[in-house]
Amino acid sequence: MLFLLMQLDGDRYALDIRQVAVVLPLVELRAVPGAPPAVAGIIDYGGAPVPVIDLAQLLANRPAHRRLATRIVLVHYAEQHVLGLIAERATETVRKEPSEFQPSGITRSDPPHLGPVALDASGPVHWIDVSRLLPEALANSLFRQAAAA
Repeated sequence: MLFLLMQLDGDRYALDIRQVAVVLPLVELRAVPGAPPAVAGIIDYGGAPVPVIDLAQLLANRPAHRRLATRIVLVHYAEQHVLGLIAERATETVRKEPSEFQPSGITRSDPPHLGPVALDASGPVHWIDVSRLLPEALANSLFRQAAAA
């Protein structure tokens, strides 16, 4: 399988490329007043507003570094939504077999975004399951209006 690699504070994360719609350069976002801290804003993608989550804020409790290698990754979320992720150093792909990823032995419930881990010469790679990325309250706040429509 092909994975998009991202790095955050020295840790590597992988997204199944089949969950990725497109990788965009970091563009200006429109702020959403009163949004939770992990919500960086919204972008216009094909005439539709897409909420954008800052992965660094969600995973490391800090805003993403605005660098050349920082991207907005649009992913398929819950099959009917598109979600933007601000991802640092999202410029490489890697091929790994799903069997290379094993449970880490560490469970987190808030949010349960980190899946199994693959180890290689560069260290661990955490597989992020996009469908489990957001805490329930955040997902509800982002997509409640779309569900009601």
